[in-house]
Amino acid sequence: MFFKPYMRSLAVAASLAVLAGCSSTGGTQDGSMDGTGAAGGVGTGTAGSGQVSGTGMGGNGAGQMASTGIPEVRTIYFDYDSDAIRPEFESVVNAHASYLAGNPNARVILQGHTDERGTREYNLALGERRAGAVQRYLSLRGVSPSQVEVVSYGEERPAVRGSNEDSFAQNRRVVFAY
Repeated sequence: MFFKPYMRSLAVAASLAVLAGCSSTGGTQDGSMDGTGAAGGVGTGTAGSGQVSGTGMGGNGAGQMASTGIPEVRTIYFDYDSDAIRPEFESVVNAHASYLAGNPNARVILQGHTDERGTREYNLALGERRAGAVQRYLSLRGVSPSQVEVVSYGEERPAVRGSNEDSFAQNRRVVFAY
């Protein structure tokens, strides 16, 4: 009968479709695709972690990945209830601005995050203000607005779980996701 082989093929195809749909593309919340973004903490300077204090970052000010030219440090941090870019992270944002201005086809998503304090609505707005502040900074340095997208996750995607100041500090951030 023709019906049995057809059903068997259909069952195999459906199984493969389900498996393909469940597969992960990788990546982490801080925008790194190699899984190293969760290592270290604020100010540790761990290479590839995206979490440095903005000092001692090598000759070009923010370190760049050799193969792509995309700046290695992809996370900047903010003070409590603030959307002002801290001076120690200006060199990081400048490195991203240089990369984007020199690569007009490159696109970045600025992901704004907050700690868990405050209402959900307030934190979404604060995350958007933080990402917007970075977007304005990039724009002032010659980056085209069409290259930048702003997204706020508020408190919904914490980098670190916990209810202490160290955890809060690591969650108040903007991530450059290429």
